[in-house]
Amino acid sequence: MGLNPEELEQHCQRIMGDRRNRNKIVILCEGKAKNKQSRLSPQSYKRMSQMPDSNFYLKCIPKTWKGKSRPSFVHCEDSNGVIKTYNRLQELADRPDSPLNIAKLFALVDLDIQPKDIDNYKFATKEEIFHHSYQKTEVIRDQAPQNRIWVTGLIHKEAYFIAPEVQPEIDRSKLIKRYCDGYLSLKEIYLQMCNEILEYQILRLNFSSVSERVQYCPMLNSENLEFFKTSWEQEFTNSANSSEPQKIRELVYALLMMTNAKKYWEQIQPNSSWRTQHKIFREQLSLEIGEFYSRQDWSDPRNHIPFFFKTLYEFA
Repeated sequence: MGLNPEELEQHCQRIMGDRRNRNKIVILCEGKAKNKQSRLSPQSYKRMSQMPDSNFYLKCIPKTWKGKSRPSFVHCEDSNGVIKTYNRLQELADRPDSPLNIAKLFALVDLDIQPKDIDNYKFATKEEIFHHSYQKTEVIRDQAPQNRIWVTGLIHKEAYFIAPEVQPEIDRSKLIKRYCDGYLSLKEIYLQMCNEILEYQILRLNFSSVSERVQYCPMLNSENLEFFKTSWEQEFTNSANSSEPQKIRELVYALLMMTNAKKYWEQIQPNSSWRTQHKIFREQLSLEIGEFYSRQDWSDPRNHIPFFFKTLYEFA
């Protein structure tokens, strides 16, 4: 559920007046901003840094972030809420008594599949931001500092939970994990995602407009979704058998730019001894994965989230 006009104004006024934001980097992100009664409250703002979306990104802050204030995150419901909040805060930027430094305000939204227009920004859509920000599977180093609204390089935040580089971290985790009653193998998840990709109707409807994302993989046939599926499965199987890690990464990232990652992440389950909600199990696992990203080289543009924080560090 998004923010209605009254809630949006209230939301922005609270952000502008929050003393905890004084001269800090503030990142607007997707995530629940309202309580169960669908009301914004001062207490909800205090809890934001303890919510799963914020927790994951906070865990991802590189270990090399030292000597400067760490950024704070503000949930704005969906991507529309994030963008509307960003735009309204820009309009309120001349409020002299606000602790918020508008020069340190950023937004981070999921790439998604559906077309999403952006008003009052130098790029008209999320797709334009994506192509300005990423080339092949890497952040474009020289253009990163120009972005104030960032989109993820993969379809959703959850896609980073199942990126190929995460498999060793999953294996090391003390949490006992299962997927479809078996060992949690990301390779098997990728094959299932490919096998079921024709059922993803939103992708089918928008395939022609998003297929340019995977043009860096000439081995893939992106003429239509059926050809994409067939060529991806063939190339992935051949590459997995021949142990070509770079090619495998390019293929998996192409898949994770296109198809629903949340559905498969939510199928990861604990073993039968787990006594609390499975959602809490996945939250704990996602925090371990966030810790993994915090240890990665933040100067390497292949590491999307750490490089995002490196860019922000220059503004801190």
